[in-house]
Amino acid sequence: MPAIRNIAVGLPVKQGHVLALSGTDRSRGLDFLRAIGGGIEFGERAEEALHREFREELDITLQAVELLGVRDNIFTYEGVPGHEIAHIYAVRSIELDEVPLDAELHVLDEGSPVRWVPIAEVRDGRRPLFPDGATELLLSLAAS
Repeated sequence: MPAIRNIAVGLPVKQGHVLALSGTDRSRGLDFLRAIGGGIEFGERAEEALHREFREELDITLQAVELLGVRDNIFTYEGVPGHEIAHIYAVRSIELDEVPLDAELHVLDEGSPVRWVPIAEVRDGRRPLFPDGATELLLSLAAS
C-alpha cells in the first residue's frame, strides 16, 4: 500500500516574484514549478522541517515563517501516483532578499534549478505551481 507523505514547503516572495524549483514531467510533457521544501521526518514539526529543508536544499536560513494553509496534493508524476499532505508557508530570509531576480540557484543534493519566477506566470497558468493549492495561497499572499 503506498503511503501518504507529509511535506513542508515555503513560498519566498520578492518584488512580484516567487522563488520556486523548475521541473518537468516528461510523461505528460509538462513544465511546472514546485514550492521549495520536502518531507517531514518522524518526530519533527512541520515548521522545523521547513527550516531544515531550506538549509539542506539551498543553504539558506529562514528568519520568519507563517503557515498559509495545509492542502491535500494527490498527483501523478512520471506516470506514478502520489499523495502528500502539504503544509504551505510564507517565508522570509535576509539571504534570499540578497539573491538577484535573474539568479539561478540549484538544489544542493540533486541539482534542480531554482529561480525567481514572476507571479504573473503562475497567475495566468503559464507555469503551474505545485503542490495543489499553492497557487491560491501564493496569490492571496501576493495581494496582501
